[in-house]
Amino acid sequence: MRHRIAVVGSGPAGLTFARVMHRHGYPVAVLERDPAPDARPPGGTLDLHEGMGQLALHKAGLLTEFQALSRPEGQAMRILDTDGTVLRDWRPRPDDRANPEIDRGQLRDLLLGPLDVQWGRSVTQVVPGTREGVAVHFADGRQETFDLVVGADGAWSRTRPAVSSVTPHYTGVTYVETSLDDVDTRHPGLARLIGDGSVAVYGVNRGLVAQRNSGGHVKVYAQFRAPLDWHTDLDPADVEAVRSSLLALFDGWAAPVLDLLRHGTAFVHRPLYVLPVSHTWTHVPGVTLLGDAAHLMPPLGAGANLAMLEGAELAESIATCRGDLDEAVRAFEEQMWARAGRWAKITTAGLERLVSPDPADALALFDRVQPS
Repeated sequence: MRHRIAVVGSGPAGLTFARVMHRHGYPVAVLERDPAPDARPPGGTLDLHEGMGQLALHKAGLLTEFQALSRPEGQAMRILDTDGTVLRDWRPRPDDRANPEIDRGQLRDLLLGPLDVQWGRSVTQVVPGTREGVAVHFADGRQETFDLVVGADGAWSRTRPAVSSVTPHYTGVTYVETSLDDVDTRHPGLARLIGDGSVAVYGVNRGLVAQRNSGGHVKVYAQFRAPLDWHTDLDPADVEAVRSSLLALFDGWAAPVLDLLRHGTAFVHRPLYVLPVSHTWTHVPGVTLLGDAAHLMPPLGAGANLAMLEGAELAESIATCRGDLDEAVRAFEEQMWARAGRWAKITTAGLERLVSPDPADALALFDRVQPS
């Protein structure tokens, strides 16, 4: 008998899970609160690692299509001093496909493919242990039941309370995101500064990072340590006020670096939250979590890769199990917790070094992880 399975969330974790299940011939209800795929900006670029995100796409039968869309040149990384001096300039080899970049929107569309997502289905609560199965409550007052509900609904998951009372906490580090469009034509000097991939500048307890996306679009992230309410006196809709505040924060940095902020079109406040490094839960039959819902960690390249790999592995475990569905999910969770715990420690330590009182910590971290 086929199980009734739902995944909450159509991010990389949820879509990878559903796509691998689809490849094995198992239907999954994908429940997404957004009313349409393009209801909000999809976010920036992702580097998908060979043994993680790319492996997940291989399990979904999508690796060739990914390779056609991805940007291996986006692996380039340049580090500058605050005075504009180039400290490091890493460039990938022509055949290097270890961590190619892809825009989140392109990845979403690739994963969507034939999937039938139920758009505009905002989940408010997941209740396990009912007589009919796991009850999913929606914002419109309706309710459905499933044999398994997979929470892939991000940092503020509505599924997580069904298995864990833990909530994310603020790291003390805030990102403010802005964007540059048509950078090669409108800002050729910044295009050269950024190069084919990313440029990063680190100072005392702060940094500026710019990442090239496709189509001449660039995401810029101002990173700094501050109280959660640092922006209380700022109107986030007042672009010039936010810009002035950020320029004051980075006062004294080289003019070309500050141009990344001067030419930003809008600013989005993104305080960084995380779950505890070793977040686990007592197994609850009929409910499990993937990605940020399970192990929210600093955004240092591991999160989306882990989420996709988990989605693919859970799908394979379910599709190939010959016994009890719950035992397959329980075994998956044990494997996920061990690996995610290791990465949570790595990324937490990495954030401490990147946004640090000593900028040399950030440079030393990159020296360790970048190829020589």
